Amino acid sequence: MKKGILLVAFGANNLQAHQTLRLLDERVRSRFDGVNVRLAFTSELIRDRLAAQRVKRDSVVKALEKMAFENYTHIAVQSLHIIPGVEYEDLCAHAKTLVTSSRLQNVSVGAPLLNSEKDIAQVVSAIIRHIPPSRKAEEGVVFMGHGSSHEGDSCYDAVYQQLQQIDPNIFLGTMDGNHTLEHILPELADRDIKRVWLMPFLSVVGRHARNDMAGSDDDSWKSQIEAAGIRCTPMVLGLAEYSSFVDIWLDHLEATLRLL
Repeated sequence: MKKGILLVAFGANNLQAHQTLRLLDERVRSRFDGVNVRLAFTSELIRDRLAAQRVKRDSVVKALEKMAFENYTHIAVQSLHIIPGVEYEDLCAHAKTLVTSSRLQNVSVGAPLLNSEKDIAQVVSAIIRHIPPSRKAEEGVVFMGHGSSHEGDSCYDAVYQQLQQIDPNIFLGTMDGNHTLEHILPELADRDIKRVWLMPFLSVVGRHARNDMAGSDDDSWKSQIEAAGIRCTPMVLGLAEYSSFVDIWLDHLEATLRLL
């Protein structure tokens, strides 16, 4: 038996995201000493952009094939996605294909950040812990997630509902999905909120956080909130930059390794 770990992220093409993933990689190596760790990106667009800069990043299939060639037999693949959506299902399918073709003996896939009621409760607790300390109780906090048409989008709703029970001035919306900024803006107005702390609910900071959330274009979340007469302060940090969220992914990875 030769065990390995493959971390799988959507991907990003900026220094902040690369540094975040490197630190996460170091956390994994420290916790699972002696098990080799690799990284793959699911986004073909990101991989192509990196390739144009002469930076190599493998797809999931390519990374697993390389590990098979290097005589790995048992691999724990850890999703760094937020919800069990389309990309997570594709990840599971790729792992199954490599095992079915007898290239690898055992490939087990670790759950994304939000995969159970326990995960949701832990994420809500982590969110509350990482609210900016200078935020006042009457000020709003708005998190922006990606969202999806997949049924896994319901995980965002579950987190939002629990947050509202703890603090009705904390909101979670998504770019796509069931609860967008169009739903949140009236809620901010109803509560007469004058200032909002805007934060990404994304694994790492990429184009969505920098442009769609905190950008200067009229359609960014920041611009739309300010257009509603509300002062807006973006905090551009991905979830993987906070240890409390990373701990959840690593717990999933530990459970996955036990299955090998």
